[in-house]
Amino acid sequence: MTKATASPRVFLFLQGPHGPFFHRLGSMLRKAGAEVWRVGFNAGDRAFWFHSDSYIPFTGTPDDWPATFEALLAEKRVTDIVLYGDTRRIHAHAVEAARARGLTVHVFEEGYMRPYWVTYERGGSNGHSRLMQMSIDDMRGALAQSDMEAPLPPGHWGDMRQHIFYGALYHWFVMFRNGGYRNFRPHRALSVGQEFQLYLKRLLLMPLHRAERLLETLRIRRGGFPYHLVLMQLEHDASFREHSPFGSMTEFLELVLDGFARGAPGHHHLVFKAHPLEDGRAPVRRTIREAARRLGIADRVHFVRGGKLAQLLNDARTAVTVNSTAGQQVLWRGIPLKVFGDAVYAKPEFVSDQPLPDFFGQPGRPDNRAYRDYRRYLLETSQVPGGFYSARGRRQLLRLVVDMMLSRDDPYDALSLGTAAPRQQLRLVH
Repeated sequence: MTKATASPRVFLFLQGPHGPFFHRLGSMLRKAGAEVWRVGFNAGDRAFWFHSDSYIPFTGTPDDWPATFEALLAEKRVTDIVLYGDTRRIHAHAVEAARARGLTVHVFEEGYMRPYWVTYERGGSNGHSRLMQMSIDDMRGALAQSDMEAPLPPGHWGDMRQHIFYGALYHWFVMFRNGGYRNFRPHRALSVGQEFQLYLKRLLLMPLHRAERLLETLRIRRGGFPYHLVLMQLEHDASFREHSPFGSMTEFLELVLDGFARGAPGHHHLVFKAHPLEDGRAPVRRTIREAARRLGIADRVHFVRGGKLAQLLNDARTAVTVNSTAGQQVLWRGIPLKVFGDAVYAKPEFVSDQPLPDFFGQPGRPDNRAYRDYRRYLLETSQVPGGFYSARGRRQLLRLVVDMMLSRDDPYDALSLGTAAPRQQLRLVH
């Protein structure tokens, strides 16, 4: 008698992070017995998928995508879809269609507590995450299943050079090798050529920017004045575009400067900390300078390019952001935090609801015990040690995330049900 076997899982990959992570992930799922396919939308997608037999090029127009996707689901008998970020047009439709069919949707994102963790969730991330509907009490109940002590937060982004390198290489392929994908349209406003030029410019200017950053950070740390920190984001990032009340970064910057001018004591300063990948496509520095001059506070406002956040956080009085994941480092230190957009950590126990002038003038203290429970919950569920861009980070990530994807239970349910894989303490290596 032949022993019956279950039908294999069929994973359909869409767009992923720049670089070879999705290829490595697909290879390991294949070794686990799953069937794996990859849809590529441009030459950059193709360049980092090295298993040609499983590659499916999509060369149609954006309007062709919904019908093509539905046909692929039926033809390949897909059980799971895998994607990076759930808000770009092709992914948003795919998530909706997959849910309608009862398929499992695996969503990767940059870590909510980056850089040594990435985010793995099912169904949606950021403003679409299940975390948005969970209370701290819900999380504390689930943590009864765990006695893990959460590791300390790292102070810098572990693989920034690799991130920028793979971004530049990806856009080079799209710019110079995209002849077979003439209908491809990027999900951002800039052309592929402009994106490539910005990545290349950042690579070339990294030494100069580093020197400028060190000098400005030194001035602030030796200035002897109290200061408030503004955690800036990329205007084109999905978290800012899809999960905030602002139409542009300029709106946010001017709101913060006005609130500071009206509420902060006269001897306090305001420090704008740029995102590590800020590339100048939005005139944020000029906007800050002009608004500060108009409000009469130019001598109390500073701008710092990228770099290590910890050095500035250590002495900050408060922090303000739209919904940056860097807010997690603020809360870990017990610093008052004001958030304007939808964020998975925007819980009433530790995020301020004060009007901005009042927040700068007399901020309330966050509930640090509640935040530590929240942080432990994330590190036992959706935050996976490792990274997308460095070889070391990918190896560490794959040791755990493949089993999480093959598990019957969502990462959040797995902790409550007692089926979550045990987590080792993260060894922070440089």
